[in-house]
Amino acid sequence: MKPLNPCWNQVGAWGDSTCPELRRHAHCRNCAVYSQAAVDLLDRDIPEDYLEASAGHYAQVVETSTRGAASAVIFRVQDEWLALSTSVLKEICDLRTVRSLPHQRNAAVLGIVNVRGEMLVCISLAVLLSSAGSAHAGADRLARMRLLVAARNGERLVFPVDEVHGVLRFDSAQLTEAPATVARTASTYTRAMLQWKDKAVGVLDEDLLFQSLRRALP
Repeated sequence: MKPLNPCWNQVGAWGDSTCPELRRHAHCRNCAVYSQAAVDLLDRDIPEDYLEASAGHYAQVVETSTRGAASAVIFRVQDEWLALSTSVLKEICDLRTVRSLPHQRNAAVLGIVNVRGEMLVCISLAVLLSSAGSAHAGADRLARMRLLVAARNGERLVFPVDEVHGVLRFDSAQLTEAPATVARTASTYTRAMLQWKDKAVGVLDEDLLFQSLRRALP
């Protein structure tokens, strides 16, 4: 087997550039010596252990990662930080007038609200989840409040929240079981917990939530 003489790394373009052929070829890639070296490499016999090493490499089990495969919108209802899948949350709106519905006795139903010309039923998650935390009253609270538009199986609803962080991507490995200490009715709708910054976020079960929202409709 003819040994290679990598002159391109010594006196060539990748070396000290003292090769007299550089003036004529401008770069080693244009030189016949460099081209011949490539041909010689291709003509070499396959090393005895190459096939075995190659087979071992491709036989290894490849571990795939699905990090960031799921996404949810993180928001706050009074003192509770919650998350709901982006598959059901369609829009985040500024606060707007909620008009009450006559003869409505369900405290969770706040009324109807106009969102882009469509009248949607507005539901209070604070009532539905029996949240008894602080409402953070004042101008700061109003500035942070938003309306979330959710849709599932053709139904569109809207509910006010005290603050919206935004979309967070995560994978299933980051979810933990909801502890028994999760208080109030919120535990019924919480399918898992997600750690976000220094906060424990309850990931809501969209199926159970929409079933309850449906029951609350007039």
